[in-house]
Amino acid sequence: MIPSPNEIFPRKDVPDMTLVRPTITRSNIEVGEYTYFSGRDFEAHVTHHYPVYGDRLIIGKFCQIAAGVEFIMNGANHQMNALTTYPFYILGWEQESPSMADLPNKGDTVVGNDVWIGQNVTILPGVHIGDGAIIGAESVVAGDVEAYTVAAGNPARLIRRRFDPELQALLEQLRWWDRPAEEIARFIPLITCGDLSRVRRELKAFLQVSG
Repeated sequence: MIPSPNEIFPRKDVPDMTLVRPTITRSNIEVGEYTYFSGRDFEAHVTHHYPVYGDRLIIGKFCQIAAGVEFIMNGANHQMNALTTYPFYILGWEQESPSMADLPNKGDTVVGNDVWIGQNVTILPGVHIGDGAIIGAESVVAGDVEAYTVAAGNPARLIRRRFDPELQALLEQLRWWDRPAEEIARFIPLITCGDLSRVRRELKAFLQVSG
């Protein structure tokens, strides 16, 4: 059986696990199919996301987002090119709102496919996280994270690479998450196998045949 990507609660017995894509109401958030969140209100964990900034949160397919993860967007930034960062204009003082050019804007926040984000991770504006990355629990991600790496800490730093260059290149060629659901279902025994020697052999053979 292939589950529907439009079912908010993929398991009725786990009411605090939701597929994110069918819950999205904001036009500046894009989420791929089968990405899940350990919680009920994903958008409440995307803060300071004001349309005037024009920034988007883009998350790929089959990501795993644990409870307590927070995406802080560019609207959280204060003016930093003046003597004070205090936002007088918000608190009722006489001050013109700073221009958008005076406010830091690091652009879109982008999370690749098959990314695992651990519990209570905070992701700061403009970060790019590559496919297959793992972010350790309680981390603060302030900079980009490369594909197929493990990062953790405050600020999050590279802990290790998940695979050797050859196996990573095979995965990047395969891009299993972009294949039809029926084909993904057939790949599950291989992509969940811990025998990486076997995985390497079978991926090579499949990619040679499929071109």
